[in-house]
Amino acid sequence: MSNDYRIVVLLSGSGTTLQSMIDAKLPANIVAVVSNQADAYGLDRAKEADIPTHTLPHTDYTSRENFDSDLQQLIDRYQPNLVVLAGFMRIFSEQFVVHYAGRLINIHPSLLPDYKGMHTHQRVMDKGEPLHGSSVHFVTAELDGGPILLQARLPILPSDSVESLELRIKTKEHLIYPTAISWFAEGRIELKDNTIYMDGNKMNGPVVMDYM
Repeated sequence: MSNDYRIVVLLSGSGTTLQSMIDAKLPANIVAVVSNQADAYGLDRAKEADIPTHTLPHTDYTSRENFDSDLQQLIDRYQPNLVVLAGFMRIFSEQFVVHYAGRLINIHPSLLPDYKGMHTHQRVMDKGEPLHGSSVHFVTAELDGGPILLQARLPILPSDSVESLELRIKTKEHLIYPTAISWFAEGRIELKDNTIYMDGNKMNGPVVMDYM
């Protein structure tokens, strides 16, 4: 398959999620990786894979809107079909989200719409939940609130600690995120009127991959 489908990846940290995309040999071309942290190891992973990198420190800006404006200009230089968040620790302004409506995705470590926000592994364990997981979703102006495309679901084990649960979730994220991106690159996914269509059919809920 031709790698004409273009992806820009945004990250802030170690880049394990980016590495999962590189290793998956997507039917797509990662044309750039951008970080708001100059010391993010994800930039080294990108360089190792001969992917162009950019650093745009948010601390250089006095407002979220100004940072997002420059970030948008940087991303648009690469004319991406899809912008992929891979541990990018920023909340976007509404203008930025609207600009990339339908082509901006994220992965969140919970079974959305439950447990939006931070510290999801600790919170699900504190609540005694039987199941946990991760969700690939479109990004909208609502935090962790966009339509959900794909979820990994697995049981919380009696032996789990927060750390072991996080590792188990991360392992599944590295499977489902490249899968979802491949669906985009293959032209299978479209967002219309805040509803996801897969292969031309309206989805009534996310695809769920159970790891029981």
